Amino acid sequence: MTASVRAPRSLVWAGALVFVVAVGLVLLMVVRPSAASPSGSGAAPEESSADVGFARDMSVHHQQAVEMAFLVRDRTDDEDVRRLAYDIINTQANQRGMMLGWLESWGRPKSADRPPMEWMGHPVTPSDGSLMPGMATDTELDRLRAARGRDAEVLFLRLMTVHHRAGADMARAAAGSAGTDEIRNLAGGMARAQESEVSLMADMLEARGARP
Repeated sequence: MTASVRAPRSLVWAGALVFVVAVGLVLLMVVRPSAASPSGSGAAPEESSADVGFARDMSVHHQQAVEMAFLVRDRTDDEDVRRLAYDIINTQANQRGMMLGWLESWGRPKSADRPPMEWMGHPVTPSDGSLMPGMATDTELDRLRAARGRDAEVLFLRLMTVHHRAGADMARAAAGSAGTDEIRNLAGGMARAQESEVSLMADMLEARGARP
């Protein structure tokens, strides 16, 4: 392991703010009424809706983010990177659980034969294990598994920056087109939180003498 690179105090506060916002969002969604049907409607979202597509695709997107966070957590002793990984693991695992729960309550399968991103109007074809824009390839994940110390930190921060940018784009699309308040609120908060973390990770890369 390499020696820990201390980030400026402003980065620590930024990371704490992201975590507080994310936890508040999770608590807000938990105390909201059941999402068994769209707010103000008597029917669950259609299979082709943005609500169902976003919940399904973002659950997969989040799953990989959690996997990468676990990988870097075990490959560095750096407190700032491990704290960021912890925040991602907890926030995105909780959000994924909510989205999968909504799919179940809507009577929609958690996976489908539809191409990813079809609900956004531009379906994608997976490549080297990367199912959607921003997701790391199998080759990149293998590199992260093999890395240690600063190398693991930099690679993780770069991969997660790309991951978050694409996730924020998807979340903004859902916030603007979903039919349920539940998805609109979650997606809007998710986009803001991930944009904040992108800024935080840019500062963390700079502190390590690396570029995004």
